Amino acid sequence: MRVVSLHADVLVATSRVYQTTCTAIRSGEEGFVVDSPIYPDELEVLPAVLEQAGFPVSGLLATHGDWDHMLGRLAFPRAALGVAETTAALLTGDPGGVQRKLREWDEEHYVARPAPLSLGQVQALPTPGHVELGEHELELHPADGHTADGMAVWAPWAGVLVCGDYLSPVEIPMLSPSGSRDAYLATLERLRPLVEHAQWVIPGHGAPTEGTRALAILEEDVRYLSDWELPATRRTAAQRAIDADNRSRA
Repeated sequence: MRVVSLHADVLVATSRVYQTTCTAIRSGEEGFVVDSPIYPDELEVLPAVLEQAGFPVSGLLATHGDWDHMLGRLAFPRAALGVAETTAALLTGDPGGVQRKLREWDEEHYVARPAPLSLGQVQALPTPGHVELGEHELELHPADGHTADGMAVWAPWAGVLVCGDYLSPVEIPMLSPSGSRDAYLATLERLRPLVEHAQWVIPGHGAPTEGTRALAILEEDVRYLSDWELPATRRTAAQRAIDADNRSRA
């Protein structure tokens, strides 16, 4: 797991698998952890890393309900989890679904965990909306399209946007079975003004990118979803397989 500091109040940890990001944001004596790494050793060391860096953990946020973003309570079992109202509805409609998909992935990849995942107390957050964090506020913006649920988190004082599974430098837009090309395009346009003002954009998968590069990725993703034009830097075999799935769903 790689950990980098983007701002005095923002740390980003990137998992060894899927390059899944986990972002810690603090203000004064309060802090949130957004999304999660994946491997057990990464989750085990995360509390110590944040404590050593002086990052308090007051609660957890998840950008959407995909299992690989929902593992924060394995690292912080007493912390409450906040999600968009759309994600809360998804979890209510499929109780145990996240845990089941995690078990399936673990079995496929021979991963043993010291304890099962319990999501515990889940708080539904309105999007658009705000969450107080110390002397600042985090802005929550709806972000559906990749899936039918989700939110992006904007920390205006730090100029940092945590956008979930959008604007990835390593992965093309992925339409899940519940996703929508039109909704994905609408989310990109909602994110555009935030990206234009962002110092850093933290995608769900891939290294954090500076705002100017993230804006270029946004344009590439709009072209891809409009014309199925694969971005030049994302034409691997894995991305071509995602492209084939996207076309079949669209």
